[in-house]
Amino acid sequence: MDLFESLKAKISGKNISLVFPEGSDVRVVEAAIRLAQDDLVKPVVLGAQDVVSATAKEAGFELPADLEVLDPKTYPQADFDEMVAAFVERRKGKNTEEQARQMLQDENYFGTMLVYMKKVDGLVSGAIHPTGDTVRPALQLVKTKPGVSRTSGAFLMTRNNDTERYLFADCAININPDAQALAEIAVESAKTARLFDIDPKVAMLSFSTKGSAKSDEVTKVQEATKIAQELAPDEAIEGELQFDASFVAEVAAQKAPGSKVAGQANVFVFPELQSGNIGYKMAQRFGNFKAVGPILQGLNAPISDLSRGCSAQEVYDVSLITAAQALQD
Repeated sequence: MDLFESLKAKISGKNISLVFPEGSDVRVVEAAIRLAQDDLVKPVVLGAQDVVSATAKEAGFELPADLEVLDPKTYPQADFDEMVAAFVERRKGKNTEEQARQMLQDENYFGTMLVYMKKVDGLVSGAIHPTGDTVRPALQLVKTKPGVSRTSGAFLMTRNNDTERYLFADCAININPDAQALAEIAVESAKTARLFDIDPKVAMLSFSTKGSAKSDEVTKVQEATKIAQELAPDEAIEGELQFDASFVAEVAAQKAPGSKVAGQANVFVFPELQSGNIGYKMAQRFGNFKAVGPILQGLNAPISDLSRGCSAQEVYDVSLITAAQALQD
């Protein structure tokens, strides 16, 4: 099945709600309206009613009567007070009530609190905000899952009408993860892969295969592999592997004979951000792969960070992924 048709089938009828903090952006409002019209998710768009309505007209749409528009500035006082109290409690003394009230004037903090308080299932932002403005509230309020020390950013790499699908991580967030963090990234990446009907075979990448080189960098990947296998013994996770050994069967037969991952990997965990970022961009430019992401992993609820150069279609597609993430444990 087509990648996004598969995602639509997964989320259809599940009554998943997503908040879109950027109600003044044409691309975001267009995507939210289309999602509502297609009856795939229940969008909640933040902003003043007249601003969102004008933005919809600019996009060539009439604002549907059943699309919820929520203005943080006119949010009922009792509900806002409840949100402030929950914010202060969640921050455990790091912010006063007065600071909380001020911070919740920011649409990303407000939207993230809606997610934390389970009034919506997820958030999609970043069309007009830098990554930090989306990720910071998520880390402070939603936070990472139990057993996960940090979030990470994966890219779905597709080619040939999405028939070829691979996952690359971390290509967006962690500059130099230690062995524990790298192991967590591997486990979360396996879960993300399943969203896209990929049966994960996870390669922990290095410039060494099975001890062919020795260095602190290689040792880190070896340790991460061992931790990941202990965290998720049922997952196919193996390392350390050079890329050719992870992907090419003939090379795998020579360098890692008998491996259940080498030569057939479809999830690639890079040892640090520099190689991950370079790797996915090379696949884009040299291999003509489409890169979908970054897909934030490891949070207690799905938060998605858009590119500021995104199109309305990309907002729509990322929203489908975010909704599918909401169905995961």
